[in-house]
Amino acid sequence: MTRPSPFSLVAVTLAASLGTGALAACGSDDGPRSLTLLVYDSFPTEGTPLNAALDEFTADTGIEVTIAVAGDAGTMVTKAALTAGNPEGDVMWGVDNTLLSAALDADVFDGDPTQVDTGDVCVNYDIAWFAERGIEPPQSLDDLVRPEYADLLVVQNPATSSPGLAFLLATIAGTDDWRAYWAALRDNGVEVVDSWTSAYYDRFSGAGGGSGGGDRPLVVSYASSPPAEVVFADPPRNDAPTGVSTDTCFRQEEYAGVLRGTRHPDAARRLVDFLVSERFQRELPLTLFVNPVNPDVELPEVYQRFTAVPDAPWSLPPAEIAANRAAWQDEWTDIVLR
Repeated sequence: MTRPSPFSLVAVTLAASLGTGALAACGSDDGPRSLTLLVYDSFPTEGTPLNAALDEFTADTGIEVTIAVAGDAGTMVTKAALTAGNPEGDVMWGVDNTLLSAALDADVFDGDPTQVDTGDVCVNYDIAWFAERGIEPPQSLDDLVRPEYADLLVVQNPATSSPGLAFLLATIAGTDDWRAYWAALRDNGVEVVDSWTSAYYDRFSGAGGGSGGGDRPLVVSYASSPPAEVVFADPPRNDAPTGVSTDTCFRQEEYAGVLRGTRHPDAARRLVDFLVSERFQRELPLTLFVNPVNPDVELPEVYQRFTAVPDAPWSLPPAEIAANRAAWQDEWTDIVLR
């Protein structure tokens, strides 16, 4: 999951392209090794405490970690499926429960993947935009189709974006007729873009405390987007400019695993073990803005203060997602884009 950050380089090497992953995977498990970690596009590639933790892993093990960004999580899983058995990396981070069945069906992993974090995909709103107009922000899925919210919402395409798929699943779980619901959203002026980055930074009016380039005050993002706005605020601020409509949330779980076909399976498993260690996991809340799974991690105060906690996030059984995901995506495309 998750969010770009404006830091600069520490010591983790960014792969020039996914093609370098094949080179990183070559060789044996003897002696010093270089591993390629495939990640989604909001994983920080340089300059953060998360990257510093990976440097410590290299210092302790002699295993260099190269980060290769593979696009949004949906694109990353698609690429991994196409190269299953001959991977462009050694470990993949960030496949979530909405896409896990696609990765498993394609036999992407060598063994079972490991859960690394949790989070909630929710509609976020620009607090100032609604306050200036004296309009209450929407609180539920049903609110989003009301006339007062016409032409205000931007979402991600569920065929190309992990949060977009999570929001589609929220509507399947949380409405009586999701097909009719999306037809109503379409008629109410919902805008669709391909990725979270495009939706949040290009189209959402609340990004950067209102300094973003967009004019849509509603966006599908995360329950933990408000603390990110506080942490990265320039100038600094002690309040969040964005809010969360908690009745719209869908619970995500993210996984990491060794990619089938890696030349360094033992080293890759050591890296996966490190990704769930307290040392690495304690950096997740203020870099990826997700909830660590390691119970020994204490959440930072700013993260606890500003992250919304939905009482009952929407969810669907993994088997139901696996059986219907592709058909739901196709039906959504027919309803919304054609």
